[in-house]
Amino acid sequence: MKSTEKFISKSEAETFCYGRDFARRLRAGSFVGLYGDLGAGKTQFVKGVCDAFHVSEVVNSPTFTIVNEYHGTLPVFHIDLYRMKNVEEILGIGVDEYIEAGGVCLVEWAEKLDGIIPEKRYEVRIAVVDDSTREIAITSVEGKD
Repeated sequence: MKSTEKFISKSEAETFCYGRDFARRLRAGSFVGLYGDLGAGKTQFVKGVCDAFHVSEVVNSPTFTIVNEYHGTLPVFHIDLYRMKNVEEILGIGVDEYIEAGGVCLVEWAEKLDGIIPEKRYEVRIAVVDDSTREIAITSVEGKD
């Protein structure tokens, strides 16, 4: 079963706030797939989530490091699959272990998880409307339809 909510963000600050508000839904073991073009605002949304969990580290896109681990009221695993070529490569970095580690797992470019994405998850899709406007669609997926 799925349910979707949509929001319009007019700035990076609003995208950050939507991420912070969204974090109230997350618990240990939550999985969030983030979808959107480069520069859409996925990392800004993640910064808001991390703020809600009182992460003190600087939150950056893990494009080159692939995984950033943050420590707050819950562990937050921020994974960026942009540079990953296939599922075997993704499994090679231990993404399945992060998914099962009991923290909040935020995965950018989650469409690359092909077949290993958790059935119960949130999907956050951020679409560029114009230079400063984004449409954010948050879908809660409870498992098989």
